[in-house]
Amino acid sequence: AADLIVLGMEGAIQAKRVTYDFHRLMDGATKLKCSEFGHEIVSNMA
Repeated sequence: AADLIVLGMEGAIQAKRVTYDFHRLMDGATKLKCSEFGHEIVSNMA
């Protein structure tokens, strides 16, 4: 299960679809709400 979470986080960060804390450190990123980021993580688990 932990590997899937890491995979989902990596995918979201690589796609630059992140929450405020990452967004302020990344150029060209899309800022998401926490709930949207959670959905992004899940969509990148496959």
